[in-house]
Amino acid sequence: MSRARVSLSIRSATDADFPALAGLMSGANPRHPITPQTWAHEIGELRGHLLGLHVAQWLAEEGGQPVGMALTLQVPGMYHPDRYWAEVLVPPQYGQRGVGQALAGTLEAHLRGRGARELLSGAYEEEPWAVEFLSRRGFSETLRYFDNVLRLAEFDALAWAEEAKLPEGVRALSLAELAAELGMDAAITAFHAAFAEVREDVPRSSPPTPHTLEDFRSHLLNAPHFFPKGILLAVTDAGEVVALSELERKGTDPARLDTGLTGTRRAWRRRGLALALKIAALRVAQQHGAREVWTGNATTNLPMLALNERLGFRSRPAYVEMRWGGV
Repeated sequence: MSRARVSLSIRSATDADFPALAGLMSGANPRHPITPQTWAHEIGELRGHLLGLHVAQWLAEEGGQPVGMALTLQVPGMYHPDRYWAEVLVPPQYGQRGVGQALAGTLEAHLRGRGARELLSGAYEEEPWAVEFLSRRGFSETLRYFDNVLRLAEFDALAWAEEAKLPEGVRALSLAELAAELGMDAAITAFHAAFAEVREDVPRSSPPTPHTLEDFRSHLLNAPHFFPKGILLAVTDAGEVVALSELERKGTDPARLDTGLTGTRRAWRRRGLALALKIAALRVAQQHGAREVWTGNATTNLPMLALNERLGFRSRPAYVEMRWGGV
């Protein structure tokens, strides 16, 4: 006799479910594993945001075993009250059992009830069934992003000694070093001024929402992956931060570091600052025993893709961001 299939149940997730949620997210997307602590922090940041963001998560279970999850949230970096990020995540071992379909139905009913007019989601191009899952629901492509990975054993810092030099009157300092000179509050203020300007020019599917100094400081200092020695800044003799490159500890692998934002303020571009700071950041990664550095770039960000390729980063299959509706 064949064993009867255990019935599927879907319920709203609670804070006690963070370990299960992080496990499902990491299983469904092993390229970007996440710890329960990091996911709890990110959800807490969203709940406490000054914009009053909506966040909801669901857990699918079979016989008490977590087999999939869904989430939706209002996007703080591209905020509109009727725009939501929506995602269904099912690890491969639980696929082909109707889990994704059931979670999508729950998610769609919730968003209809909120009057959502635009939904953003995505899938990797190497998983065409996931892209098709969204296409059948009326989503279409907006932008693609590459994961780019550098194996540090293949990076020779000495070979980049000339490119690592900054123009006269500009020093490369970590946020930790700048904080030792100015105090952490003043250092973060200077860092934020550059971050806010650079961020405006990052390719994205909708205009960015301004990132206030208060939010920036709170997000930085409270993050479980806060790594001030890995935030490299180009600082002028006048104390202005004119370029930056961030390294972050976000995942479950201690030998991996992820790149946050890298860029240069508009008035200082085309002087090699971003390249010099990337080289400095890779040296820091080597000093801290990292094996790999990952970074993500929109396929339209040709200057940064070219810079990363020069350094030895290699592209992985692209993530396809997709949109339903519009505001």
